[in-house]
Amino acid sequence: MQMTFLRGFAPHILSILRIFAAGSFFTHGTMKLFSWPAPFEYPLNPLLYTAGFLEVAGGFLLIIGFLSRPVAFVLSGSMAVAYFLVHFSDGFYPVLNHGEPAMFFCFIFLYIAAAGPGPWSVDAVIGRE
Repeated sequence: MQMTFLRGFAPHILSILRIFAAGSFFTHGTMKLFSWPAPFEYPLNPLLYTAGFLEVAGGFLLIIGFLSRPVAFVLSGSMAVAYFLVHFSDGFYPVLNHGEPAMFFCFIFLYIAAAGPGPWSVDAVIGRE
């Protein structure tokens, strides 16, 4: 059985994926910078402040879908760096080195950079897509 009935919804599902992934990403930054919805568990250093800024600013821009392709590309790269700097030294397997969120964000954002933000975005409204 083919699931072709979902094919027509693909652009809207892409928008939903972008909004939910960016919303989750945004809260990683708000934890680091504003201790919301809970305090960040590690002391902050310049690299974590930079990550927090990218998570808040980039997450917000992706939630609304503005400058989506370049923002998603930068965020994908930041997650690749985070994976290799922080997680990879703890082992090869993401499930064991706690790098799954970084890995998933990296590839979700890379997909958004390639596919665009979907129809429910500022970019689509202003004709950038």
